[in-house]
Amino acid sequence: MTEESTTNECADPTQSLNIKIPCVLAERIERYAKENGSTVTGVMIEALDKFLRTTD
Repeated sequence: MTEESTTNECADPTQSLNIKIPCVLAERIERYAKENGSTVTGVMIEALDKFLRTTD
């Protein structure tokens, strides 16, 4: 393993983050997850990842 690849790894690959979002948005996320056979967590991860990748 190269030095560069180890600097991009986290000690723990997950981290808990609590946020408050509008109820209407939470309902949309839940509905989308259910309709697509996913979880709320999965939808949030994918949405945030896509958003942050397109803003770089």
